[in-house]
Amino acid sequence: MKEYILKTKDLVKTYKANTASPVYALKGIDIELKKGEFVALMGRSGSGKSTFLHQIALLDRPTSGYIEINGIDVSKLSEQDRAKFRLEVLGYVFQDYALIPELTLYENIALPMMALGKSKRQYNKDIKEILERVGLNGRENNLPSELSGGEQQRVSIARAIVNKPDILFADEPTANLDSEAAEAVLEVMRELADKYNQTIIMVTHEPDDKKYVDRSVWLKDGKLQTT
Repeated sequence: MKEYILKTKDLVKTYKANTASPVYALKGIDIELKKGEFVALMGRSGSGKSTFLHQIALLDRPTSGYIEINGIDVSKLSEQDRAKFRLEVLGYVFQDYALIPELTLYENIALPMMALGKSKRQYNKDIKEILERVGLNGRENNLPSELSGGEQQRVSIARAIVNKPDILFADEPTANLDSEAAEAVLEVMRELADKYNQTIIMVTHEPDDKKYVDRSVWLKDGKLQTT
């Protein structure tokens, strides 16, 4: 039986509006995610998917509720400790790739390692391994502009996993890709879960993406519906 790596309890997020009452984006979400599980967060626009992802990825703070990652109550961490925790434990893939155009693939992927103070010797070993894992071996000296959109997204994945995070968060990683490139990216993510026991939480609008994941959780009006 797989261990749980992330749990939330009664997670609530509200925003102030020009009304007497706050607007509820999340309305008390309880979830448990297992080590090595590939989960899709699905739902209509405005259902709370990205808001929920931002809470559990520590990119925002919930209004109330509990988030536990690796047995740690992350709501009690200071801003400095949250930043360190994100760098060491979590990885992020965004739909717009977020690569620095002036840097080579090697340099883009090395950035999270530099932030942790790793040596250049360690960079060389890990980046070569990571590029091979995402199917871009030998492309480390290319600039992002010399790659297709699908290849750039695979670089984004490589950068996100180079520090060996426990959880990988992906916010609509295939939204800007054609169907062929999207399938290639999803196959890379599926292999990460299967071969390397990587926990992945992905926001998606695409029903076809369900075939790549272990389970889908649906959000509707800020509430979670598990399928």
